[in-house]
Amino acid sequence: MPSEAAAHADFSIIRYAQVWEDADILLEALNIQPEDTCLSIASAGDNALAMLARSPRRVVALDMNPAQLACLELRVAAFRKLQHREILELIGSIPGQRNEALFMALRDDLSPETRNFWDARMPEIARGIGHAGKFETYFRIFRERVLPLVHSQRTIDRLLEPRGGDERPGFYTDHWNTWRWRLLFQVFFSRSVMGALGRDASFFRYVEGSVAEKILTRTRHALTLLDPSRNPYLHWILKGRHPDTLPFYLREEHFEVIRKNLDRLEWHLAPLEDFLGEKSADPFTKYNLSDLFEYLSVETTNRLLGRISEISASGSRIAYWNMLAPRSSPESLRTRIRPLTDLAANLHLQDKAFFYSAFVVEEIL
Repeated sequence: MPSEAAAHADFSIIRYAQVWEDADILLEALNIQPEDTCLSIASAGDNALAMLARSPRRVVALDMNPAQLACLELRVAAFRKLQHREILELIGSIPGQRNEALFMALRDDLSPETRNFWDARMPEIARGIGHAGKFETYFRIFRERVLPLVHSQRTIDRLLEPRGGDERPGFYTDHWNTWRWRLLFQVFFSRSVMGALGRDASFFRYVEGSVAEKILTRTRHALTLLDPSRNPYLHWILKGRHPDTLPFYLREEHFEVIRKNLDRLEWHLAPLEDFLGEKSADPFTKYNLSDLFEYLSVETTNRLLGRISEISASGSRIAYWNMLAPRSSPESLRTRIRPLTDLAANLHLQDKAFFYSAFVVEEIL
C-alpha cells in the first residue's frame, strides 16, 4: 500500500542524524531474546544497533528515506572498523580533529550510493555526523541563539551537575524556570517554528492543542524527576555533545557485542506498509516502531497494527512512542493485541528522551 507519511513530507534529506528515542526503555519493553527476529524503524540507526546488544537472531531495519539508511550504513561500517573512541569522534559525541580521515578509512566499505551521499557532505563529516540532520540543526539554533538569551553558560553547566532528587525541583524553580525560559520556549517550540525548522510541518497534522505547552511539561519532568547529569539527549541539546553520558549504543560496555553481531543486521528501503504486506518465512517477534504512528491517521495506524497481529506469533511485542498525537491499538483489536499498560507507564517515567507524551508497549495474544 502507498505510504501515507511519504505523501506529505520530503523523505530525501537527513531528518534525524541521531535517534531521539531512549533505547534503555525500548530494550526493557521488548525483552529481546536470542531466538527473536526484530523489526526496527531505521532512522539514523542508533536503536537498530542497540538491539544487537541483546544478540537476537536477526534485526531488520526499515526506512523509506535513503538518507536515513546512509546514516545507518556509515555507523555499521564504523562499528566494523573503528575503535570505540574513534566512533565517538565520528558521531561528534566528543571533540575530534580527524573525522575526515576516519571517514576515508571507511569509505571503501560503503555501497556506491552511500559513498556518494557522504562524499557530498564532507563538512558534516568534519563536524560530526550526529549534527547532520534537520532536527539536530534545530537544536543547534536553540543552543546557540535562543538559550544564551535565557541562561548563562554557568547556569547551563550547573543544571547538568549531579544533584539529588530532592534538590532538583528547587534548582529548577529558583534558577531555571524564569519568565524568559517560559516565553522563549513557548515561541521556539511552537507548532509553527518547530514545523519550519525542526520536524516537517505535516508531522503535526494530527496534533491538537499547544505543542509547546506539552513539551514544556515533559521538559520539567526531565529536569526535576530525572537526573540531567545522566541524560545524553539533554546534554546534546544544551552542549552539542555527550562526552560523559552516552546513548545506549555508544556506551563502551556494548561496543564489542554490537560489533560481533553486525552480520545479523540488514536494512531495506521500504515503507512499513509495503514490507508488512510481504509474507516472511521468518516472522518478526519484536517490533521497534519508533514514533511512526505520529505521522499517520488513526485508520492507517489501526490497519498496520492489525496486520502485525495477523503475521506475528503469540507473545510478540510492539513498542512505539507518541510525541503529540495519541496512538495505540483500538478496542477492535483487543482479542489479538494486549496493551502492557503498567510496564509502558513505568518505562515512560524513566524516558530520558523526555519530549514524548507516551510510550506504548503491546503484546500479541
